[in-house]
Amino acid sequence: MIRILFFSLFLLGCHQVFSQTCCSGGVPLSNNLGLPNEGKGSFTLGLNYDYNNLNTLNAGSDKLNDDSRLRITNSILLNAGYAFTDRFSFEALFTWVNQTRTISQFGNENLSETQGIGDAVFLAKYAIPNVLGSQSVLNLGIGTKAPLGKSDLTTTEGFQLTADLQPGSGAWDILGWLAISKGLNFRPSATVSASFTYRATGENNSYLNNTSVYEFGNVIQSNVGYTDQFLLFNTIFNPGLIVKYRKAFTDKIDASELPNTGGDWVFVRPELAVKIAPNISFSSRLEIPIYSYVDGTQLTPTLRFTAGISVNLKKNKVLNTIN
Repeated sequence: MIRILFFSLFLLGCHQVFSQTCCSGGVPLSNNLGLPNEGKGSFTLGLNYDYNNLNTLNAGSDKLNDDSRLRITNSILLNAGYAFTDRFSFEALFTWVNQTRTISQFGNENLSETQGIGDAVFLAKYAIPNVLGSQSVLNLGIGTKAPLGKSDLTTTEGFQLTADLQPGSGAWDILGWLAISKGLNFRPSATVSASFTYRATGENNSYLNNTSVYEFGNVIQSNVGYTDQFLLFNTIFNPGLIVKYRKAFTDKIDASELPNTGGDWVFVRPELAVKIAPNISFSSRLEIPIYSYVDGTQLTPTLRFTAGISVNLKKNKVLNTIN
């Protein structure tokens, strides 16, 4: 019993000092919300791969000369959306995640790895057209993050892993989402857009073998971007450039703030979407941090890459084909 208690305290100490990366290293749920409403009866399905590399150790905004810690998250993301009307739609995001954490010190390498089904997001959305004149749409959404993923995985020795390495959070969250876009009159193919997401996190009451209550910090995320469209080789290309701001508040354990968690990040994200068929699109994006300020000392993102494919089907088109 004493051995278990000692090891749990040791894990918690490591978690506080260096390995906490949950606020920027977990499954990219908010990043992949906002499937377009293509009109009543449309069904959209998307499959994406997300690679997140964290190999930068920060103290506040200062980058430390220490590359002995590496965190990699590989995620498979499945989006599904259905438009009940031209204004009201619903989408779901399901995830599978593989996470590795490597610490190299004094010639020794310590590797921790987990994988499994992650948490899911369910979001109801309502579109309001022409809020800022013609070619503009305001989208409002509210939803929840459901704890489908396991949050009690253990090491081979039987000790429960810390929260940042679990596939799931073990808690229900509430999500608020807002997005607005506006076509430019002087360039009909171009669009400016902005989005805002707020995630109010819940509590995991069974943390560390039901001995503690863990709560990830609430998260604010906003994006501002510009996209355009051009035709090349009879194929439509949509390049874009997005600036993203993300703030994660401090995590809590047993209602006490956990040191070395939370922070602010600014990213720049070039994107490219290609319409490879009338109802099939391929998209890719590269996310690069240009500013980060973390509370205490934390491992923070170095780069993130996402690529995937989406398919849009209209219910009436399917029925016509069957008939």
